[in-house]
Amino acid sequence: MSELTKELMELVWGTKSSPGLSDTIFCRWTQGFVFSESEGSALEQFEGGPCAVIAPVQAFLLKKLLFSSEKSSWRDCPEEEQKELLCHTLCDILESACCDNSGSYCLVSWLRGKTTEETASISGSPAESSCQVEHSSALAVEELGFERFHALIHLFILWKALRYLTLIFKSIGIENIKNEIEDVSEPLIDPVYGHGSQSLINLLLTGHAVSNVWDGDRECSGMKLLGIHEQAAVGFLTLMEALRYCKVGSYLKSPKFPIWIVGSETHLTVFFAKDMALVAPEAPSEQARRVFQTYDPEDNGFIPDSLLEDVMKALDLVSDPEYINLMKNKLDPEGLGIILLGPFLQEFFPDQGSSGPESFTVYHYNGLKQSNYNEKVMYVEGTAVVMGFEDPMLQTDDTPIKRCLQTKWPYIELLWTTDRSPSLN
Repeated sequence: MSELTKELMELVWGTKSSPGLSDTIFCRWTQGFVFSESEGSALEQFEGGPCAVIAPVQAFLLKKLLFSSEKSSWRDCPEEEQKELLCHTLCDILESACCDNSGSYCLVSWLRGKTTEETASISGSPAESSCQVEHSSALAVEELGFERFHALIHLFILWKALRYLTLIFKSIGIENIKNEIEDVSEPLIDPVYGHGSQSLINLLLTGHAVSNVWDGDRECSGMKLLGIHEQAAVGFLTLMEALRYCKVGSYLKSPKFPIWIVGSETHLTVFFAKDMALVAPEAPSEQARRVFQTYDPEDNGFIPDSLLEDVMKALDLVSDPEYINLMKNKLDPEGLGIILLGPFLQEFFPDQGSSGPESFTVYHYNGLKQSNYNEKVMYVEGTAVVMGFEDPMLQTDDTPIKRCLQTKWPYIELLWTTDRSPSLN
């Protein structure tokens, strides 16, 4: 085993677990990118585990299909269109993941002297999946030329989820990835259950393998904890926030496109819409809330009054010492030494609701057959209604997907076209 292969195995599966890695778990991650027979633009996941790759690829595939394609029907994709769309999507993720690390990335070259049958018989192990690579400076798919582009399509179709990850890891650089992971002893894929880590999910969504989902970096007991530093193209919401295990920041919660990876305790699905008004620039009150919360890392709903000046400066509000003292007395009349978020927003941003439509069509994707109606992988369509307050007359059933979405839209109600709510597992 070469040194590079050993490093890759340790990065993916962990140092101690590599020798005893379960064949079952490994095989789950060697599934290819396969489209559903019932939904032309939906990828199918055979077993639990590789959703950490399948779901992000599906999300970026939908982004390209809904917002960059001129197709009249985004749900109907013939086989050749599927291949081309998948190739573009995988290249887009690869390029976005590598653009901050170097001016070049690894692009798989066609194996010289290998027939299609020989290429298809390559083992799925990380040691043998690296093939040959060449470096190319931000090479667009369109610039590859017809023959090389279709060779790349064919290779991606033959490739498995694990091989695609290997390409990304080699392109970014193993050391670069390790420098971003909070605990380098934690594998990117759990060798026992096969679940992808948050670092792996963040890597595919943002190009950075950070372990946290909050905005920016934080200090804890002298240790720097890395977070998300810019608005993501595709967002992330998690049921873990509804259960108060974490807090997703605005960069993931409010992405550039209305597509979100949705995480449960054990699985990843995709929630999306076609209405770009859902990701309109944040209102001043939303920006103020986000900035305030950066000074409230524990999500207490308040900050020490000593930080009021910093918050007001960050929001370009008047920050003269006399005015700051006046505001401290007004916002903290009892002299408790804290500034509450609610009164702060009401003082400086009164009567400003959140931006975005009140009603819109939504879709949910779950790649697992057994989690879909009649075991057919298909998008579930519904209507979302977002209000500024809770209305008992419109209240729908309390479901995991609703609780998850309420972390972004606190008073959202969902009406699905199917008899049952879509599953997050």
